Amino acid sequence: MHIDEILNLAVETGTSDIHITVGVPPMLRIDGLLLKITEICGRDAVINFLRKFPEWGKSVDENTAQFLIKQLFKDDKRYREYVNGKNCDFAYETENGLRFRVNTFFQKGKQAVVLRVLPKKIPEIKELFAAFPEMMMTLYRFAQLPYGLVLITGPTGSGKSTTLAALINYINEKYHKHIITLEDPIEYLHHHKNSEINQREVGTDVMSFADGLRAALREDPDVILVGEMRDPETIATALEAARTGHLVLSTLHTNTAAETIDRIINVFPPEQQNNIRTDLAEVLQGVISQQLLRRKEGNGRVLAAEILVVTPPIKSFIRDGKTHQINNAIQTGRDEGMILMAKSLSELIKRGLITMEAAKEKISDEKMLERYFG
Repeated sequence: MHIDEILNLAVETGTSDIHITVGVPPMLRIDGLLLKITEICGRDAVINFLRKFPEWGKSVDENTAQFLIKQLFKDDKRYREYVNGKNCDFAYETENGLRFRVNTFFQKGKQAVVLRVLPKKIPEIKELFAAFPEMMMTLYRFAQLPYGLVLITGPTGSGKSTTLAALINYINEKYHKHIITLEDPIEYLHHHKNSEINQREVGTDVMSFADGLRAALREDPDVILVGEMRDPETIATALEAARTGHLVLSTLHTNTAAETIDRIINVFPPEQQNNIRTDLAEVLQGVISQQLLRRKEGNGRVLAAEILVVTPPIKSFIRDGKTHQINNAIQTGRDEGMILMAKSLSELIKRGLITMEAAKEKISDEKMLERYFG
């Protein structure tokens, strides 16, 4: 058995994630559903694969899991570091050029791995937001900003990295900029176009996001992508970078624009929060909160989004700690390019792209969704 065998199948079947853990056959996430490889019906590629490689249809034992995971590491030294550290994030590329984001870990003392498929082609903004042309235009406006902070948020698997990659690719094609990305690990591979783009991987090219950000400020950047704002030091440095004339793009694991602002402020101790509110109000330009939902017919997924464009009234709400008023401002800010998640989901339901049940799974305020749906 070679790990590349199932990775090739994953790409062929439109899989987003591959799970290998002891006690069950390998599992593939297709259109949001996590299925054992033996449960995937009606796909000729899977049927033919299991005929050719029947061992992949069996439950994975401890030795097999270790054998497969070890194939993902370039050298024994890094594999030993993973075993000692108990988890590891990195990118893996097959011999035929397919790329994957990898997280290896231990569970119940046994090795396991989850791999995320990284498409070769970087999607365009117009492809991702095809259902909402008005959102598309707002993202183009964000990409044209000379400075400030733009955040892409959402739960794991909501397409944050893909939207970031599309924004970076648009800037790379349209403008003459110096773009620096700080990623853990590098996901989409960009190439120099009209812009110069330097991609730095945490742990390989730089020790941490915060170290990379501080160094980037001395590297004449126009645009800085920070894979994730995880800690107060990284957030504070990102705010400083945005305040000193750079466009900073980053992600957070939050579900709404208002929640995103609260999360950033609450990361800091109480005595610093007033200053952070002032800094955030000064530099924040927009928030895009995303969800991916299964299409009604079950073939593929569709993107829903909430968009906040920071206007003078919203700056005041942030400074004054009145984030509870942001949803009302988004509701009345359609002319500015804003939209609530509830409105986005209701539009997808009305167009027959998703079901009401699927939408309710992705939103905390069901009454708002039903009100928009009428």
